Amino acid sequence: MQWFKSEAGIFALKVAGIYLLWYLIYALWLLPDGSLDQWVATNIVSVSAGLLEMMNYDVYATGRLMGIGELPGIYLGDGGSGISAVGLLVGFVMAYRGAWIPRIAFIFIGIGVIYLVNIIRVFIFTLTQAESSQVFAVTGDFSTTAVFYGVISVLCIVWVNVGDDRR
Repeated sequence: MQWFKSEAGIFALKVAGIYLLWYLIYALWLLPDGSLDQWVATNIVSVSAGLLEMMNYDVYATGRLMGIGELPGIYLGDGGSGISAVGLLVGFVMAYRGAWIPRIAFIFIGIGVIYLVNIIRVFIFTLTQAESSQVFAVTGDFSTTAVFYGVISVLCIVWVNVGDDRR
């Protein structure tokens, strides 16, 4: 049980505790309410549709649904909004050592990065659905998890390298 007293053990417990708190808040309050997920998803769909329109695609977007031409389109559900990914990032950054001002700034930067990556992801989903159904089938199945965890991993590595106040 010495592991719990080590720096790594304390860090792991902090990350787990912060993420558990975030998960409970999200699962018991934010997700059932739906307004935050709805707002984020609608915003991401709107921006992605605007980018496709700038490329002269015939886009339709209504709420969380977006598509090109006569295709059925994509629906950005709660899991695709990126909100749970934000919880992972915040948990890591809050648990890892660093000064508070840079930590808060990095959290906001990280939220912005996750938001922008999600816009690009939805843009690519919609575009691949219109241009290549085989590619769309593959991207739709695996990319959400890979994209969000990949981005979060990179952001955490960046925070470890720039946020550590012992350097």
